[in-house]
Amino acid sequence: MLLNSDTQLNQKSYYEASVVRPDVLPRVQDTVAVDVLVVGAGFAGLSAAIELAQRGYQVAVLEADRVCSGASGRNGGQAIAGFASGQEPFEHQLGKAQARLAWDLSLQSLDLIDQRIRDFGIACDWVKGYLHVADSPRKARALQAEMAVMARDYDFAVDLALGSDVQRHIGSARYHASAFDTTSGHLHPLKYGLGLARAAQSLGVRIFEHSAVLRLDRGQPLVAHTASGQVQARFGVLAGNYALPEFGPQVAPDITARIMPVGTYIIGTAPLDAALCQQLIPSNAAVCDNNFILDYFRFSADHRMLFGGRVSYTTRTPPNLQQVMTRRMVQIFPQLQGVPVDFLWGGFVDISMNRAPDFGRLGSNLYYLQGFSGHGVALTGLAGQLVAQAIAGQ
Repeated sequence: MLLNSDTQLNQKSYYEASVVRPDVLPRVQDTVAVDVLVVGAGFAGLSAAIELAQRGYQVAVLEADRVCSGASGRNGGQAIAGFASGQEPFEHQLGKAQARLAWDLSLQSLDLIDQRIRDFGIACDWVKGYLHVADSPRKARALQAEMAVMARDYDFAVDLALGSDVQRHIGSARYHASAFDTTSGHLHPLKYGLGLARAAQSLGVRIFEHSAVLRLDRGQPLVAHTASGQVQARFGVLAGNYALPEFGPQVAPDITARIMPVGTYIIGTAPLDAALCQQLIPSNAAVCDNNFILDYFRFSADHRMLFGGRVSYTTRTPPNLQQVMTRRMVQIFPQLQGVPVDFLWGGFVDISMNRAPDFGRLGSNLYYLQGFSGHGVALTGLAGQLVAQAIAGQ
């Protein structure tokens, strides 16, 4: 049910409409033997495959649908420093020194995007700049306090604006505070994901589409069964996130209960005049508020407002979605009243219970990467790097 909902909405995605996908890759046939099996051809799976191939491993990636057909290919495109949980869970469970290490790793994940784009020549409309905003005095105080802690304990400085000064960064009277960060940024996620797939293939990774894993036999070797064949491997990486139990409920029931699928939705307007874009977001940054149910938005390379928000905890798409999303957008930017909406799409992301990433190992040779909780554009690259290092014994 989740995947049907995803597929129906994704067909109307701005991202899908603005790329030309390569030909469909073959299904896995008969028996394929490799060093490492990766389940899921989204950002996490492809990043792991690249890192493993660069270390000399033979890698096969099994994708249930098409490359980046899930959350990786239709998200808000915001690559943000840090974690959805904030630093508190890390400080509470690990102490301040290890919390600082986790924070520094999140910054490295942004550097990794720069490196991937440069090394593999990925054209994905990558723009630096992120604006965190607060829409009430109470939330403004919370944002100000959070930024003070980040500067004091993590040496992370931002351009903090309060009151009317916020309009230096955003042409809206809605916000009481903003924090501008030049480390984070935004990109076209499907262009980036397809670029990662090309990079993986150039390193010898074999990617199989329409090859859902229906059963996984653990042991040595691991054996993943699909409808048309199987893959044997010394190591496995599960990067299917919320979609994993949809096809193979018994593949990894010990981890799927640890995350929750949550629907989120985006509208894309008709192209806007460049001068209006400059008026609304002068830095062309990605923007997100600090509400529990977020509004997040940015401009595409062709000057469309891509405005995201709303949530759903069921398989049903919320009613009157385009009207509701458009109304939220116009409340922030009255200047967009009457602008046509060309695209409406959405789908599910994996949210962990405490909104911190959930990476780990099952037995001696099966790893999992999940729980990115809305920060997956950046953190998936880090996850792929960490799991490759673990498999290589580093």
